[in-house]
Amino acid sequence: MIPVSKRNLVLFGLIVLVSGWIGIVVDRVLKDQPEGNTLGMGLWLVMPLLTVLVLRSFAGDGWKDTGFQPRFKGNLMWYLVALIVFPLITAVVLLAGALLGWIDLSNLQASPSLMGVVMGLLLGQFVKNIFEEAVWRGYLTSKLVQLKMKDWHIYAIAGIIWGSWHIPYYLFFLPTSDMYSVLPVDKLTFAVVAIANMIGWSVMFVELFRVTGSIWPCILMHSVEDSLINPLVIDGYIAISSGKEWLVSPIAGILTTLLYVGVGLAIRAVRYKRDSYNRNSS
Repeated sequence: MIPVSKRNLVLFGLIVLVSGWIGIVVDRVLKDQPEGNTLGMGLWLVMPLLTVLVLRSFAGDGWKDTGFQPRFKGNLMWYLVALIVFPLITAVVLLAGALLGWIDLSNLQASPSLMGVVMGLLLGQFVKNIFEEAVWRGYLTSKLVQLKMKDWHIYAIAGIIWGSWHIPYYLFFLPTSDMYSVLPVDKLTFAVVAIANMIGWSVMFVELFRVTGSIWPCILMHSVEDSLINPLVIDGYIAISSGKEWLVSPIAGILTTLLYVGVGLAIRAVRYKRDSYNRNSS
């Protein structure tokens, strides 16, 4: 018999992966819905959370490992890291791109309103990401860690499931104009690149969750990312030279992703050192 945790993880993964496709079928049946706010898209957004609620309430997973405790004691530094990591890496990438002549910052310099946009989005994104992080870190990552999997397997599985959940969004829900502002490629290529990026980003998100034992730093970090990087690129605050998006895009660039992987591995090193010290002290 498959242990409950493994059975529930498989069930969770299957429901997550089909949720968006169910939403697409619903939208095909229900015509004349507002773009970007369809019932199908709503189903895609809420089904992972509803699945977690059912598995925790009725299928044996329980509520002890949700990571909902803030755990401020000893973790204030990590809350600061969560707050600054995306702005800092973005600044490094923009500076590198500008020095290489691949990123034009003139619109950003002439538009001091970006900070107002970020602050205006932050609260809404924070609320939204409470539900997202309760799923991706509070449930998926937590259960993978309990199975005592190797770190690399956790990063890969968490990143692939997180990224693959987005495939219907990239192929059907995401406006083409928004996609082209990030990478001027076809939708399938965009989805593949985005999933690869999420696998890289999952190193940082997983390690921040593991080192703190709380989803709240992840919520904060995810909210800053959503509020800053997407408007920066999609709303035209910067202009990236054609063909260089692969390298220096603050959303999908190779340099950007490698820097986030580096941050995640640095957090992992700190966690290993702390755990080793605790074992030797006990």
